[in-house]
Amino acid sequence: MNVMDRIQHQVDSAAVVLYMKGTPQFPQCGFSAKAAQTLTSTGVEFAYVNIFEDQEVFQNLPTFANWPTFPQIYFNSELVGGGDIIVEMAEMGTLKDEMKKASEKFDIK
Repeated sequence: MNVMDRIQHQVDSAAVVLYMKGTPQFPQCGFSAKAAQTLTSTGVEFAYVNIFEDQEVFQNLPTFANWPTFPQIYFNSELVGGGDIIVEMAEMGTLKDEMKKASEKFDIK
């Protein structure tokens, strides 16, 4: 499987997927830490990919969705954006509901 197929498989494998530097328990940059904390605060389950564990993913993910920075967050295989966008969604009170909707839609597949 080539790297783009692997990335597609990863974003298709869960309702919410966070590509980050490190893990939610041990983030390796402040932006990834904030994104993981924000998603975790909703209580809605999400998957994550530590981009440092696969250099091909690290190098090719920016091309995959034409988004140059990390973290990247996907709901039902669609790029939502970076950490700043989900923080804004959380501040507006929409993040948890959108994550729940994504999970419900994913479960129907």
